[in-house]
Formats: sequence, structure tokens, C-alpha cells
Amino acid sequence: MVMNIRQSMLVLVVGSLSLTACSSMESDNQAQQDTRSRMNVVDIKASDRAPAQISRDEADRVDSFGAIGRPQLYSSVQGAYKGKPLNKHVGDYVKNLAQDLIANMEYVSDKTPVGVTHFALLDSDLQQTNLLGRQMAESFMHELHKFRIPVIDFKATDYIRITEQGDYVLSRDYLELNSSLPIEYVLTGTMTKHQGGVLVNARILGMESRAVVASAQTLVPFYVVDALIPSDGSQRDGTRDGVTLSKG
Repeated sequence: MVMNIRQSMLVLVVGSLSLTACSSMESDNQAQQDTRSRMNVVDIKASDRAPAQISRDEADRVDSFGAIGRPQLYSSVQGAYKGKPLNKHVGDYVKNLAQDLIANMEYVSDKTPVGVTHFALLDSDLQQTNLLGRQMAESFMHELHKFRIPVIDFKATDYIRITEQGDYVLSRDYLELNSSLPIEYVLTGTMTKHQGGVLVNARILGMESRAVVASAQTLVPFYVVDALIPSDGSQRDGTRDGVTLSKG
């Protein structure tokens, strides 16, 4: 009988100690959480990293890294573009092309001025381009300048034209441009539509020799090309007012 009473008392003591320890741990955890909250620290537990059940809607928005919550489709005010936000643009592909050009470039140096022209459509008479060809020329001027290669903008006039629409120094009227510029090399190229994108061929030519002194090639995906929006807000070929047109 005495042994049973002692065992019961021992159980009660152990139980009370356990409860005291649990309550002490809970208060410590709460204090740590309050401190972390004040410090703006998020505590990540193993359970938080465990894969959770996601809905079909969320599954459609899971990216290649398994992250949920990719931005929804958005469109411009004019409805000229509708799609997911891009993490790359034309300039990123031009940067890669410029690095390839510099890697195999000959004769061009920081003493040889270079001009940059628009990229022509390969299946045309090489006298036609589009918004992609114009933007690539602008991006190449930026990339060459970063490599300290002297770039001459032959579209610059000798004066600033002030109009009600704005102030301009560039022009596409050849009568307003200087016909004698010290351009020794020219960066140019062609574009052709390809499955999945636009195949771009870039090269640097000697103005006198016509020799190719650098070349590069890349494929710009269609979703990057289609992200370019004309200034008038119109959509690419085959669409109008944000609606895809098809022949019946």
C-alpha cells in the first residue's frame, strides 16, 4: 500500500515537471517568435518546406523551378500585347551576340570607328526591316560602346530640330545627314523566321574590303519578338485590336 502511494506521488511529480517543462518551452518559443517578428525574420521549418497539396489552378502557374504564384497574364492599354511578364528581352540576346562577335573579331579596335545598320529580312530584297531589326541596331550600338569600340551614329544631324512634338537631333532624311563620315567597319545582319523564333545572323564588315571580320548567330524566341510593341499600339501581323484574325 505504501509502495503504491509512493509510486503515485512519483508519477504526479514527474507529470508536474513535464507540464512545467512544456509550458516553459512554449513560453520560450513564443518569446523567440515575438523577437523574430520584431526583427522581421521569418522562421522556416522543415514542415514549411514539405510539398503541399495545390489546386489545379495553382499547378498551371508552377514555373520550372517549382515556385507557385507566377504573375497572371497582363495586357497593354491598347490591347496590343497580352502575355506573361518577360525575364529576358531583345537586349539580352543582342548582348550574347555582341560577346560572340568580340570573341572572333579581327582588325576592329578602339581606333576603328564602326557604324551600325538595321537588320534586313533575309527573304526580302535586303531593303526591308521591321521593329525587331531596328531595335537590334539600337541595342548593338549600346553593346559595342560598352566594349569601348567607337560607334558613329550616322543618323545624327548637325543641328537640333525643335518642333511642337519634341526636340530631335536624329533624322532618316539622307539630305540632312553628313555623307562623309570616318566609318571603317559596319555591323549589320539578316533575320529570318524560324520554327520557334527568329534566326538572327550578325556580322561586321570592312567598308572598303567588304571582308567579314566578325560573325555571330542566335535564335530569338517568338515570345520575345512579339513583346515588341509598335509605337502606334498596333498588334503584330494577323491581329487587330488585340483579336487574332484568321481566314474562314
